[in-house]
Amino acid sequence: MSSKMIGKKIPIKKIESFDRKSYAKFFDQLKVDIQKTQLKAALSVTKELTLLYWRIGKVLSEKTKNEGWGAKTLERLARDLKLEFPDINGFSVRNLQYMRKFSNNYPDSNCAAAAAQIPWGHNMLLLDKVRDPVKRLWYVQRTIEEGWSRSSLESWIKSNLYGRKGKALTNFKQILPDFQSDMANQVLKDPYNLDFLSLSVAFKEKEL
Repeated sequence: MSSKMIGKKIPIKKIESFDRKSYAKFFDQLKVDIQKTQLKAALSVTKELTLLYWRIGKVLSEKTKNEGWGAKTLERLARDLKLEFPDINGFSVRNLQYMRKFSNNYPDSNCAAAAAQIPWGHNMLLLDKVRDPVKRLWYVQRTIEEGWSRSSLESWIKSNLYGRKGKALTNFKQILPDFQSDMANQVLKDPYNLDFLSLSVAFKEKEL
């Protein structure tokens, strides 16, 4: 044996241990964390997009009232927005009309922010089916709590759930819906959100 080897420690290779139960528990926790974060991100987009719609609707209402904007101007605006943002379908004449309707029905920004917690399609339904603002916000709250899909919300409105169980809201709860709920699934696949996020792709292509 070489004199150089005398007194030199030989590193011992550690044997990797693997506990199936521990790994499975960790993986499940990680999966839930990822799913919840996906939902939070999607809800954030939903809220910001809906508040953008509210601001657009507010300006459209002011223009209609003060400058006499009508159907032809709205059609031109829809065309111009389509030319500027060709990948986004959320600026159609029909949707611009809903934006105006949304701002008219939620003149207070706090109420608009509360309604912005649910998908735009849910809000369109509520605008069409529920006139009373108190009832609308009650259905918004229950939609978040129960994770209702759009079709479920429509069924509960038709069955007059508010008339049977409704109570006036004293404060609006800020809660995260169950990530496994129907509403969460619709938020993650919301076509309005997906269209709007195509903006980032367009900007990257322009930069290149």
